[in-house]
Amino acid sequence: MNRWCGKVAFVTGASAGIGAAIAAKLVEDGLQVVGVARRLDKLQELASKLQNFPGKFHPLQADVTAEEDIIKAFEWVRGHLGTVHVLVNNAGIAKPASLIDGPSEIFRKILDTNVLALTITTKEALKLMRENGDEGHVIHVNSVAGHRVTDVPLMNVYFASKHAVTALAETLRLDLRREGSKIRVTEFSDMFNKVLNDNWQAIFNYVKSGYESFFTEITVSLAGKFFDKVPLSEMLDNVE
Repeated sequence: MNRWCGKVAFVTGASAGIGAAIAAKLVEDGLQVVGVARRLDKLQELASKLQNFPGKFHPLQADVTAEEDIIKAFEWVRGHLGTVHVLVNNAGIAKPASLIDGPSEIFRKILDTNVLALTITTKEALKLMRENGDEGHVIHVNSVAGHRVTDVPLMNVYFASKHAVTALAETLRLDLRREGSKIRVTEFSDMFNKVLNDNWQAIFNYVKSGYESFFTEITVSLAGKFFDKVPLSEMLDNVE
């Protein structure tokens, strides 16, 4: 992990859950981490907890579904930190809505957050990476739902959005390889495989009653267990 010490990471959805766990781990490993989310108070709370680690956490309020917020966030990075070396696209939502008769505003919100925001943050991060040696690492936090469709009601658009993440990661990897770029792309979803496969019905019931509250409770512990087995240092260092 020494090669990444002092480097700059940009993490979306960093105020809670997996995003907060990833941001904390990167700060522990000595990176400068820009944590982006809508809830500035949560980001500042996380920053206060990470004061005594080798890296530094920079809380930055932004709504990833607003393109102007994303552009301003990367302008802040350019002005204060120079560039970005690691992008972690973690922000995502799941809201139950049937494709048969669900409200289009929910469809739009899922696609804006899970797909369009990811494409814009990736594009802005790539600009900085390409300006500074054409090196870096783009990481998409995905879901098992991005690799197969199972019989879960009211999740039509969510499954579609996560399949889009899989496609966006692979097509970007191919584009960069074609150009001979040193920028690497990773998408991962294995941390959820077992819990999702074993507990679909329970998870669906929680989704109906409030997705955010349920996943806030489980994702930090899941991410912790995942990174105990697959340290971020391995994810960043071994994908060449």
